[in-house]
Amino acid sequence: MAQTPKEIAIAGAGLVGSLLAAWLAKEGHRVTVYERRPDLRKAAISVGRSINLALSDRGWRALEGVGAAEAVRQNAIPMYGRMIHHEDGSTSHQPYGMEGQAIWSVSRGGLNAVLMDHAEQNGVVFHFENGCDDADHRGPTMVLNSGETVKPDILFAADGAFSRVRLGMMLRNDRFDYNQTYLPHGYKELSIPAAEGGGWLLEKNALHIWPRHDFMLIALANHDGSFTCTLFLPFEGNHAFEHLASPEAVTEFFQQHFATAFELMPTLTDDFFANPTGSLVTVRCQPWVFGRRIALIGDASHAIVPFYGQGMNSGFEDCTVLHQLLQQHGDDWDTLLADYQRLRKPSGDAIADLALQNFVEMRDKVDDMAFLFRKQVEKVLHKYYPDEFVPIYSQVTFSHTPYEQALAASRVHDSFFAEVLPGLDMNAEPDRVLADRLIAAWRGFR
Repeated sequence: MAQTPKEIAIAGAGLVGSLLAAWLAKEGHRVTVYERRPDLRKAAISVGRSINLALSDRGWRALEGVGAAEAVRQNAIPMYGRMIHHEDGSTSHQPYGMEGQAIWSVSRGGLNAVLMDHAEQNGVVFHFENGCDDADHRGPTMVLNSGETVKPDILFAADGAFSRVRLGMMLRNDRFDYNQTYLPHGYKELSIPAAEGGGWLLEKNALHIWPRHDFMLIALANHDGSFTCTLFLPFEGNHAFEHLASPEAVTEFFQQHFATAFELMPTLTDDFFANPTGSLVTVRCQPWVFGRRIALIGDASHAIVPFYGQGMNSGFEDCTVLHQLLQQHGDDWDTLLADYQRLRKPSGDAIADLALQNFVEMRDKVDDMAFLFRKQVEKVLHKYYPDEFVPIYSQVTFSHTPYEQALAASRVHDSFFAEVLPGLDMNAEPDRVLADRLIAAWRGFR
């Protein structure tokens, strides 16, 4: 549907803001992005809060739609499964999906730079070190930290979990629902260097996890042969950040709990004390649209913890849905933004729940025999009956099933396996015979 060009401002030049800017510019709108931080393509990128990202199908669809996928793929590394590092030093591999399916390790900073470049090539103007201080849906208006006031036709808030645009809306709307919750855990970025002479010291095509029940370490490969590692640990308790106050304490902790990783981390204590300890927040709010001219998107509307690898992917899917609505509604921004909120709010809430559930799975269940047997059964069922049974992980990661549908399906799956697994022999390898028997039970159960 034809559209009249609009003056559109975006608060935040992060991943979602840059992608959205490129897409809106492609539709002929005049787009300006305001970012509080310096241009990461020119300034030194700070480390310590960048957790490597896992790009999956929803994210790829958005990148392909805007024409940036090929540039991103050049520096992305496929991960075909989890490599579990057990406490006894052994390892086991758990495929993510069917053969050939992968999630992709990407650098946050590298991806952001690609999207900024792509947006600029399509006419987007960026203003760095000049972010939002306040916003008002009447107008709409946005006050920048420079003191300048911007009055676009449409304002999108892509300024993150602690959005200043959203804060302005909260202060000016008496019926604004807002919920912010933190995990008792924090995270610390660490590193494993490349092998001497180049190459990787661990399998590069896997997401490495050292699960230790209430805490864990993960590692994702980078193109230069290094791995970005992240320690997830409670702030307080028996095993907690509060006890790791000296290099000696950090060394002892890693030798005890992550010995195979410790051997590969010569800069462990330097990294540990140089990098900040981040917190893990979930944000839910409503409404997402104000005065029919301001809309929240990405983390500003639904910040989630990183344990399903869907924070970026869900934000990119917000952009995909917005683009589809632009095609459908054209200049009818009232209907467009109302539909955007109606379609995406349930998905934002659902992926927040799924991410919290997956934290328990990653840190505690991936080396549990009953859990691993269930995963084997799921894989066999999906192999022989791909249209009738789709594991929840595949629904979330390798499809475009709405997150709320995947969350509802997860409850059905849990009830089904709670009923059938106790009667199965966990020492037997699941096969076609078992799949045939279970699919009949599945059809009756649903």
